[in-house]
Amino acid sequence: MTQNEALEIIVTTLDRKLAEEIKVLKITELTIIADYFVIADGTSITQTRALADEVEFQLKEKGLEPRQVQGNNGGGWIILDYGDIVVHVFSKEQRDFYNLERLWRDGEEIDISTLIKEK
Repeated sequence: MTQNEALEIIVTTLDRKLAEEIKVLKITELTIIADYFVIADGTSITQTRALADEVEFQLKEKGLEPRQVQGNNGGGWIILDYGDIVVHVFSKEQRDFYNLERLWRDGEEIDISTLIKEK
């Protein structure tokens, strides 16, 4: 599976499960930890967990397993590490607090408008 195929599955899964404010940042030139960050938030801790679980399920169906999953203990921030793609699923409060978009503002925001339904 290519990076673009994985990104498409991640974004469309998050969108289908009604994640809010989905963003994809290309950070290849900024760090060696990943090529892309996918950032989204849910409206509750339960939805946040469900979003992360569904992304993990959909990628496993295609043969891609996360290297590591962190934060699935109710803290409001779940990280799915796929090596070159790291998925961050937040509660709204945690996303506002950590503000990854500001921390990684030098990254390139990828246009995902063709992958998401207009709300």
